[in-house]
Amino acid sequence: MHAFLLHHQDELIARCKSKVAARPSRAATTAQLANGVPLFLRQLIRTLEAEDGGEEAQSILISGPAGGDVTHLSEIGAAATAHGNQLLKLGYSVDQVVHDYGDLCQSITDLAVERDEPFAVDEFRTLNRCLDNAIADAVTEFVLQRDATVAVQHSADVARRLGFLAHELRNSLHTATLAFTALETGKLAIAGSTGALLKRSLVALSSLINRSLVEVRVRAGEPQRHELFALSDFVAEATAAAALDASSRGCGFVVFPVDGLLAIRGDRERLLSALTNLLQNAFKFTHPGTEVTLKAYAAGDRVFIEVRDHCGGISAETIDKMFAPFTQRSSDRSGLGLGLSIASRNVEADDGTLTAHNRPEAGCGLTISLPRHELASRGPGALH
Repeated sequence: MHAFLLHHQDELIARCKSKVAARPSRAATTAQLANGVPLFLRQLIRTLEAEDGGEEAQSILISGPAGGDVTHLSEIGAAATAHGNQLLKLGYSVDQVVHDYGDLCQSITDLAVERDEPFAVDEFRTLNRCLDNAIADAVTEFVLQRDATVAVQHSADVARRLGFLAHELRNSLHTATLAFTALETGKLAIAGSTGALLKRSLVALSSLINRSLVEVRVRAGEPQRHELFALSDFVAEATAAAALDASSRGCGFVVFPVDGLLAIRGDRERLLSALTNLLQNAFKFTHPGTEVTLKAYAAGDRVFIEVRDHCGGISAETIDKMFAPFTQRSSDRSGLGLGLSIASRNVEADDGTLTAHNRPEAGCGLTISLPRHELASRGPGALH
């Protein structure tokens, strides 16, 4: 058999490449085959040559014993391990790893039948042993590396979720602290709006903890609950929390009137978290002595909630990256760079979008877009 394989080596490799290329989403490349079929074929030929020459120990050294060797990789095992690792990096699946070696076996068998070339039973046993060891080692390495990759990704996902939760908790605690500081002066009544803000912040902290538990249930397949609520009430709630933040940073804060009949549907707490993040981001970057504006309005079948700052403008490169997690716009590292990423995720969860645009030499605009809804009527407390 080894003489037959040596003589027809190029044709066998060509047939394997053709089989690989014919499978869906596959293409035979130099990188993919470097530790695959060509090298395996050469090792198979050397194994058969050693057995023909009575060098059993050399044969085992090249291709390994039947059933493999868990303590020491043969030459075929080492090459197959590299091949399995390589196929994972190229994005292939475990069944494609097996097919690579199966293609060679089929090609050898087909060519032998075409050329009427008989092989001894012992030679077929050697071929099967080599294939068995190569497939086992290639698949083992593929699975090990794939599992390691999945574990790393899982760790990154867990870290990101914990970062999201910590960021949201810090935001609510920040608002509660500002309200408490204001109340400490003794000039404000606990029963007033600042006291109510403190209460809402504490409720929000509790809500965030509960939502983290809800997320576990959602991942288990339980549906989320959405509600329809007035856009004016929603903006007013966000304004109450943001006003103290603006005051503590010494910047102006302008809120435009909102049509009292406009409404949005979704997870109110999640959307409020998104808008709060946009406002905190604006207060953080707007220049001293300038103002942040909040405007909510409808156009067509969409509702738009726009926050504008006066940061001086941002580059297109910054806009492209600003919604990625752990991305920060400046040298200020007081946060985790998660605010806008959290806001974007929260808005998208309710069929919305969050976009940013530059206002050259002026500032940055961040806009939430959500499906438009309307209330049948509003009472006397509506904003117009």
